Amino acid sequence: MSSLSDLFPTAVCLVLAVVLAGAVSLGGGEKAAPALDFTLKSLDGKDVDLSAYKGKVVMIVNVASKCGLTPQYEQLQDLHEKYSGQGLAILGFPCNQFKGQEPGSDEEIRKFCEANYGVEFDMFSKIEVNGDGAAGLYKYLKSVSTEPKGPGEISWNFEKFVLDRSGKVVARYEPRTRPDDPAVVSLIESQLSQQ
Repeated sequence: MSSLSDLFPTAVCLVLAVVLAGAVSLGGGEKAAPALDFTLKSLDGKDVDLSAYKGKVVMIVNVASKCGLTPQYEQLQDLHEKYSGQGLAILGFPCNQFKGQEPGSDEEIRKFCEANYGVEFDMFSKIEVNGDGAAGLYKYLKSVSTEPKGPGEISWNFEKFVLDRSGKVVARYEPRTRPDDPAVVSLIESQLSQQ
């Protein structure tokens, strides 16, 4: 019986091995990276590897300073104060794509959040969440089949994604769903209780 190397030149075998290994590692063609496999800049310009949040329950929110929903910063801060010690991390991503409601610089955004809402949770540099220029994180988040809102474009400021401790997206909420909505709080508490 002939071996594979007898039938094909060594170079072909190596290429075949690499292709097969790639197919296995992609899980049958799934190319989407987990939500915490991205690096983004913080409001102070430092690179933040989101894998640092593995092991925490994470809420990701696109935020804006001049929106009718901006008071949700207060509820986000309340969640941070109540649950960060149990493993909740809230990540705010300013975005100016919705009627120009986040026009400020990163420094202006930081000052606004601290002065008006006492924000202490992690805030990131301004990004795009829709279109060709969307950050890789948001391209991934929008592709995931979620409840109660399914996949698709971000509809407005303050859309929320909740990730479990492994980084898997477990929920997506409409902008008008408040961070302290009983269903959101119940989900966060349920995820925090899982080690």
